[in-house]
Amino acid sequence: MTSGAAFWDRFADRYAARPIKDVAAYEALVADASARLGPEDRVLEIGCGTGGTAIRLAEGVAQYVATDFSAEMIRIAKAKPAPPNLHFLLAEAAALPEGGPFDAICAFNVLHLVDDLSGLLQQLRRGLASGGFLICKTWCFGDLPLRFRFLFRALRLMGLFPPARFLTQADLYQMLLAAGFTIEATRVFGARAENPYIVARATEPLMDAASPPPTESPRP
Repeated sequence: MTSGAAFWDRFADRYAARPIKDVAAYEALVADASARLGPEDRVLEIGCGTGGTAIRLAEGVAQYVATDFSAEMIRIAKAKPAPPNLHFLLAEAAALPEGGPFDAICAFNVLHLVDDLSGLLQQLRRGLASGGFLICKTWCFGDLPLRFRFLFRALRLMGLFPPARFLTQADLYQMLLAAGFTIEATRVFGARAENPYIVARATEPLMDAASPPPTESPRP
C-alpha cells in the first residue's frame, strides 16, 4: 500500500498549480520515455498525480491507463483535456487495472512513497508482458546528506512532507533485480543525482541481485 493519500489530497491543488522547476530536464525525460513506447503499446502509469505526463505520453501509444491513490489528484487529472485512449483511475499502486499485461509501466516519483516496495515491484513484474519495460524516476532520499534527511523528517512531523522511504539507489537496484528485472539504462535528468531515471526490462529467470547496473550517456 502507498502511504499518505490524505497528504496528497490536501496538497493536490497546490501541487497542480506549481510550475515545473527544470523544464529542460522534464522535457528530456518525456522524450526518452516516449522514444521507448510504440504505437501498439498498452501502458500503465502508477502514481500519475494530476496527469500531465500521462497526457503527453498517451499520444504515442494504443492504450494508456493512469492511476493514483489520491482522489483529489485524479479529480484534477480528469478535468484536463486528454486523448481518448487515456483513462484515469483511482487506485492503489499495486492494484493493477484491467487491460494487462502491459507493454510498459511508468512510475515517476512514486516508488519512494510505497510501504512494501519489494512487493509492489514483484506485482508490477507480473503485470508486464514478457520483455516489457518499467520506466521509473525515483527519489532516493537515503543518498542525501544527513542534514537533509533530518530536515525532511522534521517537515514530515509538521505535516509538510509526505510519508516517504529513505531509499538508496543501491537498495532500489537490488529490489528491481530481485523482482525479475534487468536494468537497461539509468540516467539523471537535471542536477539531482539522487533522483535517477531507470529503465528496467522484465526478464526470466530472476536476476542475481549482485549484478551491477549499466549506465547510458551523461546528464543532459
